[in-house]
Amino acid sequence: MPPVPDAARCSTPSVPPKILSHRRLWPGLALAGGVAVAAMALRRLPGVAVLSPMILAIVIGVAVRNLVGTPASARPGLGVAMRPVLRVAIVLLGLQLTVADIVELGWSSVAILAATLAATFLFTVWLGRRLGVEPGLARLVAAGTSICGASAVVAANTATRASDEDVAYAVACVTLFGSLAMVIYPMLPNVLHLGPRAYGLWAGASIHEIAQVLAASFQAGGEAGHVGTIAKLSRVTMLAPVVLLLGVWTARAGGWAASGRAEQGGAAGRPPVPWFVFGFLALCGLNSVIAVDPEVRGWIVLATTVLLTVALAAMGLETDIRRLAAKGLRPLLLGAAATVFIAAFSLGLIEIFG
Repeated sequence: MPPVPDAARCSTPSVPPKILSHRRLWPGLALAGGVAVAAMALRRLPGVAVLSPMILAIVIGVAVRNLVGTPASARPGLGVAMRPVLRVAIVLLGLQLTVADIVELGWSSVAILAATLAATFLFTVWLGRRLGVEPGLARLVAAGTSICGASAVVAANTATRASDEDVAYAVACVTLFGSLAMVIYPMLPNVLHLGPRAYGLWAGASIHEIAQVLAASFQAGGEAGHVGTIAKLSRVTMLAPVVLLLGVWTARAGGWAASGRAEQGGAAGRPPVPWFVFGFLALCGLNSVIAVDPEVRGWIVLATTVLLTVALAAMGLETDIRRLAAKGLRPLLLGAAATVFIAAFSLGLIEIFG
């Protein structure tokens, strides 16, 4: 009797490896998606709407990870959520601003935003070194404070390759102090003798999250809210060059080679090119020359928020709070000092040049 081929011994047809690999992603993506849905639903509760769903997602994710545990089967999908899904969301952020918006704001105001961002980033990194905060964590706090909160933290991490705990700690810092700023700022326009435009510019230049800027600036009226929104979105466009420069900086400092986390196939000591940054710039340029239907724009904004929320949920689900607590209070002090610095520095520039 002739030998039976191996394939014939199986009662069911074999599954191609590519399909198997895709199936391995679904548990993690489903878990991160479930946390994201819970975060967006929780945001509808009274008093919670001022928090972005991204922040709620990472908080829920951390709670699940440390109270229940994250199953090993979810790890592949969570990795996809923290990298490709995040990068697609950052690319889509490019459709939220046009060159016309920046021109409307005025080049002097844009210069104030750029100077504030650069000074805050460098100050935070310098102070982090003085306080003994790990360089990667200090750069994440610097990015979140100087640019756009949690989105900037996770985008900057594509260059710094810090640990999940560093990312979670940096997100916690910028969320805490951005929320405090959101509450305190509306009390100050009359005390500081700021008109609606100056106040909106100050809020947009120095408060961390987009949602926090909207909540703080619109309390001073429509003009302040409009200026604050455009100023904040203009800061978001600066995320692209910062991530590119941060990648070069990290590589020259030896942090990339030392981390041992270079992308597969990448050269030692050199970070991979963050192509998603160029996608972000391309969509911003496209949005400047092609009018996007308001309804379509609304769906794109919603999709961007959902993708970012899924990415932050995955980050929370991979965060061990014991390792987070081991970092101590110095990074928290760094976040507080960076917040005070960006508020004072931007206000000074607005008083002089605004």
